[in-house]
Amino acid sequence: MVVLGIDPGYAIVGYGGIEAYNTKYHTLGYGAILTTPEQSFDRRLEIIFQDMNKIIDKCKPDVMAIERLYFQNNQKTAIDVAQARGVIVLSAKLKGVPIFEYTPLQVKTAVTGYGKARKEQVMEMTKRLLKLEKMPKYDDTADALAIAICHVQANGSLIKKYLNGRVIGK
Repeated sequence: MVVLGIDPGYAIVGYGGIEAYNTKYHTLGYGAILTTPEQSFDRRLEIIFQDMNKIIDKCKPDVMAIERLYFQNNQKTAIDVAQARGVIVLSAKLKGVPIFEYTPLQVKTAVTGYGKARKEQVMEMTKRLLKLEKMPKYDDTADALAIAICHVQANGSLIKKYLNGRVIGK
């Protein structure tokens, strides 16, 4: 199974593709879609959408695992990230890729076994599980890889449903 993990944002969108078979992982590729504040917000969304389409075409994922948004403070940031997340989800939907959402707590629990793990602990376990020599340049990319691992480890029942063709919203 090929899983494309996504950590949504509008300045940096982390992505990571992994192939999973039983408890073995193979990293297919990872990186970040970058936009700058000098670009209009509409242009930033367009870049994210276009690049996400290219990534999906190249990775050919069976599923997309994406972080569920959670914000406490800045509503402006929340709205902008939600818009970016929307174009990412739209890209997957138009390509027929089923989408699964995970909270940060679910990702931490699946990757480290502890829901209150620190970011460094999640990154270290991600590195170990994927046998990476070093962590990716951007934290968002490392988070995307952890989200992909989470889908494989924490959602066996949903994966079985997918493989049996019973994914909700497909």
